[in-house]
Amino acid sequence: MTLLDVMLKRRSIRKYTDDKISDEDLNKILTAGLLAPTSRNRKPCEFIVVKDKDTLKKLSKAKKSGSDMLKDANVAIAVFADTKKADTWIEDSSIALTYMDLMAASLGIGSCWCQFHLRSSLLGKDAEDTACEVLGMGDNYRIVGVLSLGVTKDQPEPHTLDDIDKNKIHYVN
Repeated sequence: MTLLDVMLKRRSIRKYTDDKISDEDLNKILTAGLLAPTSRNRKPCEFIVVKDKDTLKKLSKAKKSGSDMLKDANVAIAVFADTKKADTWIEDSSIALTYMDLMAASLGIGSCWCQFHLRSSLLGKDAEDTACEVLGMGDNYRIVGVLSLGVTKDQPEPHTLDDIDKNKIHYVN
């Protein structure tokens, strides 16, 4: 499978079976995150692997919407970044999440990026603060998002190259 094939296959999956992801596949996904480039190679990202169902449920309630799939995920990976190491923590974390998302797709594992940065709970509490509390991260850590992972319940069709809007491309000559 080429990288383009993986990109076309990658979909946001929110419904999972009860089947487990192998440790080998989880390790490949985490390795992809560790291989992600960061500004000036500072590597500020930390990856918190969550398998505990109670913790997944708490994370699923940290936002008003868009995080419900976390409670049914087999595992989730929260990507935090040390703001003392890099002011590019948003970009660095986003790239790591994307690399892991693509690796999951290449392995046939369902995934969905759940944004926590700039989001709040039903009670108006900051979702980042909630994630830090739930996962025990210090004050100098920020979170962009959590990647939910699971065996896909209903695999949607891949995107096609016909889905691409080439009118979004502009050239400066």
